[in-house]
Amino acid sequence: MPTMESPGILTTILAFVLVLGPLVFIHELGHYLVGRWFGVKANVFSIGFGKELVGWTDKRGTRWKLSALPLGGYVQFAGDMNPASQPTPEWLALPAEERNRTFPAKPLWQRSLIVLAGPVTNLLFSVLILAGFALAYGKVVVPPVVGEVQAGSAAERAGLKRGDRIMSIRGDKMDSFLDVRLAVGQFPDDPLDLVILREGRQVEIAANAAVKVETDRFGNSQKIGYLGIGPQSYEVVRVGPVDAAVEGVRQTRDIIGMMVTGIGQIITGKREVKELGGPIKIAKYSGEQLVSGWQAFVGFVALISINLGFINLLPIPVLDGGHLAFYAAEAIRRKPVGQRGQEWAFRTGIAFVMALMLFVTINDVASLKIFGG
Repeated sequence: MPTMESPGILTTILAFVLVLGPLVFIHELGHYLVGRWFGVKANVFSIGFGKELVGWTDKRGTRWKLSALPLGGYVQFAGDMNPASQPTPEWLALPAEERNRTFPAKPLWQRSLIVLAGPVTNLLFSVLILAGFALAYGKVVVPPVVGEVQAGSAAERAGLKRGDRIMSIRGDKMDSFLDVRLAVGQFPDDPLDLVILREGRQVEIAANAAVKVETDRFGNSQKIGYLGIGPQSYEVVRVGPVDAAVEGVRQTRDIIGMMVTGIGQIITGKREVKELGGPIKIAKYSGEQLVSGWQAFVGFVALISINLGFINLLPIPVLDGGHLAFYAAEAIRRKPVGQRGQEWAFRTGIAFVMALMLFVTINDVASLKIFGG
């Protein structure tokens, strides 16, 4: 495949804004709508952080604004005046009727749902996109039956044959050849314990995934596991709305599973930390997908939306998952975690997130071609 130059800086910036802006808005809209449902007043709805660039105040008193640093956003609910969501003396002094419209006054389960709504909205948005593709183009059905074994491949060395039906890999059931590709691709140079069905008998096969470097037309490369097999058959089946929704959920689940596996492999040293990406790499890929066509770009939006939802569910203070972890502790202890403990946790969380952002940004810059990446 001939290598193409990445799009220019203006196209990249435009694509980045078109990806991140709507996804941040959708995320914060989830918080906002569930908060309104429970009767919580929102003081501020911001896309971005820092100085306000433009904004207006609606009839409910909510300030909607676009801020200078477009790497996120927030909804500031009434009474939620600090990162740890601790009530302030000013909140305690409010009249009872006004206080009942504030975030801290709501029961634990309502506060939890308000916080959970942001990441869940991102995941549902991804399901909607992927389900839309399935509804429009159909679902690819590929039985997990081997139709081709490449000469000299890892599959041939392991003893796989044409007609073998792959039942499981590493203990995970295989319903489709797409599942096989996903399961093998995540584990380059790792052992794969396969169970196959051959002539009516189940046979266990020990194989080792080979390492293959795939490079796209923009020169981006990644290492994947590779067996060297192909499917026996495939077909594209038209599906209705319900089956399309199920397919969207399945694909979203599979992508989250890949993220969990990838993070685990980076932590254990099986993958290089340079595979972590930050805002610069997202911007680069956004531009590349934009010039690749609207289907590729919308699919990329779905992928980033899943990333945004998943990352925000991690139990790190300052993220939604950190708030939910504190609420879980409050439910177990039947009282909130102390203010001092929460403040220390959030300071630690901020330091961790800032250090991670710095690291992935340096990682991104080092990967750019102008620096030899």
